[in-house]
Parts: sequence; C-alpha cells; structure tokens
Amino acid sequence: RILCESKKFEGSTNCAEPWYNTSYSIENVTPYMIKQWIQKAPTEKLYLPKPNIFVPKDLSLKEVPDKVTFPTILRKTPLSRLWYKPDMLFFTPKVYIIIDFHCPLSSHSPEAAVSTSLFVDLLVDYLNAYAYDAQIAGLFYSIYLTSTGFQVCVGGYNDKMRVLLHAIMKQIVNFVVKPNRFSALKETSVKDYQNFNFSQPYSQASYYLSLILEEKKWPLVEKLQALSKLESDSLAKFVPHLLSKTYLECYIQGNIEPGEAESIVQEIEDTIFNTPNSVFKPMSPSQYLVKRVIMLEKEIKCCYQIEGLNQKNENSSVVQYIQVHQDDALSNIKLELFSLISSQPAFNQLRTVEQLGYITYLSLRSDRGVWALEVVIQSTVKDPSYLDSRIDEFFKTFESKIHELSDKDFKRNVKSLIDSKLEKFKNLWEESGFYWGEIEAGTLKFDRVESEVALLRELKKEEFIEFFDEYIKVDAPQRRTVSVQVFSGNHSAEFKKAIAEADQPKTCRLTDIFGFKRSRPLHRSLKGGPGLITMD
Repeated sequence: RILCESKKFEGSTNCAEPWYNTSYSIENVTPYMIKQWIQKAPTEKLYLPKPNIFVPKDLSLKEVPDKVTFPTILRKTPLSRLWYKPDMLFFTPKVYIIIDFHCPLSSHSPEAAVSTSLFVDLLVDYLNAYAYDAQIAGLFYSIYLTSTGFQVCVGGYNDKMRVLLHAIMKQIVNFVVKPNRFSALKETSVKDYQNFNFSQPYSQASYYLSLILEEKKWPLVEKLQALSKLESDSLAKFVPHLLSKTYLECYIQGNIEPGEAESIVQEIEDTIFNTPNSVFKPMSPSQYLVKRVIMLEKEIKCCYQIEGLNQKNENSSVVQYIQVHQDDALSNIKLELFSLISSQPAFNQLRTVEQLGYITYLSLRSDRGVWALEVVIQSTVKDPSYLDSRIDEFFKTFESKIHELSDKDFKRNVKSLIDSKLEKFKNLWEESGFYWGEIEAGTLKFDRVESEVALLRELKKEEFIEFFDEYIKVDAPQRRTVSVQVFSGNHSAEFKKAIAEADQPKTCRLTDIFGFKRSRPLHRSLKGGPGLITMD
C-alpha cells in the first residue's frame, strides 16, 4: 500500500472523504506496474531486513502451582540473590527483570564515580544496535547508574526476554573502550556537569541539601575535575577493577515459572563469573556498601547560605527540610496525613496570597528510608532569608488550624489518604517497582499498604495532633531542621548581610559541609539489623 500526497493531484481525483471532504483516488497496483518496478529495482542495495530475533512466538500463560502474594527469596549463592514473584494480577505474557550490580569500588572516590558513570554511558551507547528491534518486538531495557554500582532492567514479552538479557550480559563481559565513542560521551558528560551552573536555583539548593544529608556524596566540582583528566586508557584499566568485586541482587516478576527464573540467574552467573579470564569476582559480605543519612540535631535549625552558581539568574531559592523519623508505619501515616492536609494551604499562602515565587510547594521526602518534609520556594522578589522566615510563619499560623481541625475534616482527610493507598497497580511495571523499592531500601515491608491502611483506620485525631506538636511545629522538641538558601545576583546585598549576622538562638550556621557531616551521628541503615535479611 503506497500513499502519495501532493497538490499536483488536484482535479484528477474521484472520491472525497466524509469528515473534511478531502479529495482522493484509489488505484490498484497492477501486475504490469510490479513488473516495471522489478526491472528497474537496484539489485545490490535493496534487501529485506534480517529477521527480528526478539519477536515472541509463545504468548501462553505459565501455570504457577503456588499462589505467591509477595516476593520471596528463591535462590541465594555467594554471587547473587534472587527475589521472585509470579504475576498474580495482570495475567499477561510479560516479565520484568532487574539485575542490580553491587560494586563497592564504584564510588569510593570522585574518580571512581565518574569512571563508573562513563562506563554505563558507553554500555548504553554500544547496545543501541539492539534498541530498535527490541522495542518493535515489545521489549524494553535500561541501564543506569546507582549509588552502589549500576543496574540492568528489562521488561516485556517473556518469550524472548532471555535473548535480550544474554545480549546485554555479553556486552558487559566483553566490554572494551572505543576511543572515538569515549571522546564523544566524555564531552557530553563534561557539558552536563558544566551546565549545572545554569540550572534553576531551587535545583542547586536541592543538590546542596543532598550533599549535607548523604554520608558519602562527592561534590560536582570534584567530579568535573576528575572527569576532565580521565582518558580512555585509564577507563579501560578501571573497568576490570570495578567489576573485580561484584554481587548481583536480582528481581524477577511476571509470567515465568520458578525453575526458569532460577535458570536465568544461573545463566547470568555462568556468563559473567564462570567464563575463562573473567574479570568478575565475588564480593565478600564485609564489602557491601551501605548508604546512610546524617542525623540532624533536635531543636536546632541549621542554615547553609551560598551565592547561586549563575549570578545572572534573577531567582533566589530556599529549601527548608524538616527531618522527622526513620521508616515506621505509624509515623509514616501521620506524616503523610500532615502533608496531605498542609500542602494546598502552604501553596495558597506562600504562592497565591503572598506571591513569593512561581515555584512553591510542600512535599514529603525520603532519603534512605529517613522521612522528612521539605518546603521549596524560588523567587525573584524576596531573598532566601526572608522566604525562610515566611515558611516558619506559615507553620506557626497553621498550628492553630491543626489544633482546631474538626472531626469531620480529620476523617475526610484520613479517608482520602486511605483511598489513594488502595489504588490498584496499573500494570506489571508499577507493581514490580513497588516491591523492588522495598528490596532496594532494605525495608522489605511488602505488606506496607495493608498495614498502613489498617493503622489509618485506627488513628485518632489526638494522636495526629500530638505527632505534629512533637516533630513538626516550630520549636517542637523533636524538630530537626536545615535551611539551604541560594542567593541570586539580585540579592547580593542581602547575602552579605545574612553571612555577617550573628547566629540566632537555637540556630547553627553551616560553613563547612564536610566538617559538619563528620561531627554528626548517622541514622542506621535499613539494610540489616534485627529481623531484616542481610547478605550473610
């Protein structure tokens, strides 16, 4: 079927379609026309594409004898651990697989971090040859950097999934640095780091906040310096070093039987660990990386003030972060309920009434299982110190709204939160993402929805108010706060004034982020501890 569209056909058509009255004609392709095409066709460059090896042929649904509600550990060796869950909800011939490469040598220095990142970029680049055929056949894959290494995700029809996964693993095993692609991707990466200077001030404030909170996070300026000095031969030497200590955390969910899931992981182990001259070596449990978060001091408000990286940007920004608790079902629902109740009033007061800035929001935040509230404002009209004071004033004013909350409004908000939690997963990827999130965080609360809904149904208004008074309100005994303030060129005078002022009572000015982090205790890691599954 050939469609030709041109103004030249005007007046030579014999039909009109009924919607827009567009004129058209339909002509049969005659045997004579085909014969003419064959005679004139180039014989050397015209050929059919190779068969798509990813097109599925078996779309049958697998029989699973055991009805598994939550993911279970199906297989565990010194090299890997496999979490498995059959599809009990969508009943489609599809599967979702995550292979998380835990590499302790991936982030021990800025040089290691940028080298690992460029290694992942090159992997993605080399695999582009498979991307089109896989997508056409209903398969997808992604490879991306993580805080502890890198991760391979594949999804789609299960029939040819192993073909795609094997191709990816072979590319990892046979990885070589191609100097021309290295130069191109390094240049792109350098520009990305440099362009951060021109990012929105609220993004810069969020970056500084992460730098304050995370125990191990390298500054962008140090990573850019390391990347600028990185050469292709250095990366070629680094990659075997990176992969010499590796542990695989695997997750498989979908239309797949337990035995097949085990054989997939066994095949991956054989491909990357058990081939001659393989650079992959098992990692000992003592080398397992644990990412932890700084514990802020209660009743103290820390303040980090800095000039924006692009002083021509007229916007200033503040991010006020209130650290509340480490993952706990009862505390979770109380904080979620407060966020639900307060987010719209915060926007209305700070954005609509006071018109402080176009970007204004209050939201929940979780870093390694440490839950918090954050309020973000970006503004051209006011400096960050003033914005921060208005956030405090909002919390003071909102205190009376919480204490005067009617039983009817309380129950309505609780019901709204319950309804949002009980929303069904829309597809296999969404369900898998939820369960993998629990595994990745180390919380393993696969029944989180059910347990938190049950607690919400029993929650009393007095308990909620007590939680607010204890952790959230200004001057609460357990309130732990940090305010990150980024000053634009428009507010340079206010910046000079702010850094010259003496600290107010119960405030702490941060001038050395890394010195501050060294002085603070850490929240415990959720990947371990009583009742939780560890590598051992």
